[in-house]
Amino acid sequence: MTAGEQGAAGPEDGVPLKGWPWLTGGMLALVIGVLWTVQGLDLVHDSIMSGVTAFAVAGPVLAAAGLCSIVIGVRVRARFKRALAARQNESAD
Repeated sequence: MTAGEQGAAGPEDGVPLKGWPWLTGGMLALVIGVLWTVQGLDLVHDSIMSGVTAFAVAGPVLAAAGLCSIVIGVRVRARFKRALAARQNESAD
């Protein structure tokens, strides 16, 4: 019996990292986007980026892209978990 037949997930199944790159990248983009927005709006003083309009515009765009990436990552993980549960239910029957 192989690891897949026993219901255990091996590295070839992609269980540990399914959707995590989307979530990680999205979280990083969200944090950087919020930071750029705050600095661009001059809410953080004594920074080279403080008061620069380009950061006030690019920040929300990057934050929105990060949120979209997080949503995609959550959906990918949920879909994969449903498929894995269905596979395990089939093998249990």
